[in-house]
Amino acid sequence: MRNIRIGGSDVTADANDFARRLSEAFDKGERPLCLCQPDGVPMYVARRGKAHVLKRMPGSGARHGIDCDSYEVPAALSGLGELDGKAIVESEETGETQLKLGFSLTKLTGRNASEAARNAVEADSVKTDGSRLSLRALLHFLWEQAEFNRWRPAMEKRRNWAVVRKYLLQAAEGKTAKGKGLGDMLYIPEFFDAEKETEIVARRDTFLSKTVQSQGKRRSLALLIGEVKEVAAARVGARMTVKHAPRFPFMLPDDLHRRMNRVFETELALWNATEGSHLIAAASFGVDAAGIASVEEIALMVVTDRWIPFDSRYDLALLDALTLRGASFVKSLRYNQPRSTPMASLALRPDRAPPIAMYIAPDDADETYGRARDALAEESGMASWVWNVRDGAMPDLPG
Repeated sequence: MRNIRIGGSDVTADANDFARRLSEAFDKGERPLCLCQPDGVPMYVARRGKAHVLKRMPGSGARHGIDCDSYEVPAALSGLGELDGKAIVESEETGETQLKLGFSLTKLTGRNASEAARNAVEADSVKTDGSRLSLRALLHFLWEQAEFNRWRPAMEKRRNWAVVRKYLLQAAEGKTAKGKGLGDMLYIPEFFDAEKETEIVARRDTFLSKTVQSQGKRRSLALLIGEVKEVAAARVGARMTVKHAPRFPFMLPDDLHRRMNRVFETELALWNATEGSHLIAAASFGVDAAGIASVEEIALMVVTDRWIPFDSRYDLALLDALTLRGASFVKSLRYNQPRSTPMASLALRPDRAPPIAMYIAPDDADETYGRARDALAEESGMASWVWNVRDGAMPDLPG
């Protein structure tokens, strides 16, 4: 549990008087210090409803200790760097975060599904744009905010869909997009329980009746984050079945299905080839008058059996080697960045040593790629470990 210095005295975040101390700091305009570093890292207190919450100062994530809940990998090592402060804007006054999305949350009534899907995957899920969050970037942002890109040995066997759902919903709190609270439009299926199915379905229907509404010629859309069970051919297009909502299929138009298979070919291949992995879908969707859910845009992400995202079998091998060793690390996520852009796989915390940025160079990496990676390493100020896939087996891990 982290230690915080407020008003000249120290307190732990689980102390009985912590809420009162935060409230007093807010009223006095004090900056608490996170004591994850010897000199402390300034933080601020924001009001959320009737409560007060401790927040990391914008842009200060890399200054915290790698074991601290407020740590973020340096901007140079993650796709978050190009978005923070532009597509992701946090207010110190309110503690709320405004998200600027690069995809639509409304649908024009009567618009042809094929037309809507024509550029949905490419334009909104893999485009590099520092001013807007793609659908994939939004998924990465929530995953990182929920801390499922972090690993410590104590987390072993403590993650399942109920835990993932809980912390993703918490991550959505205090986030707004297009004038709405993100949590008000986010559908994450509840952990399925056959004995409580009637109540679960009633809560889902109530949520969607408030979220997916007509506004003149436009109809608002909801956002799905769910684990894919299967995508199968339907009489028209394809049908995506999501775990924990087995009797609520999501229909994919032909064009969208084909483009999804092409753009997310790697994610689908990794999911098929990796036992225990999970395929996570983020999608905007509407519900028609017949109650059928139809996907407008979609992005996919594959995660390990520990729910940590990975990009290749080499990435997976590194994660497995580190978790087997009992290491702690923070996984870098690409957000809007394409695969061709050099990026650290993760930041490792060796025992009693500064963090190390770990890179995996693909077999087609050339000199330009290497120079770009070296520039990132220099900008981050972190020591580097590099696995050149072309050279064969993984090098020895740092001590």
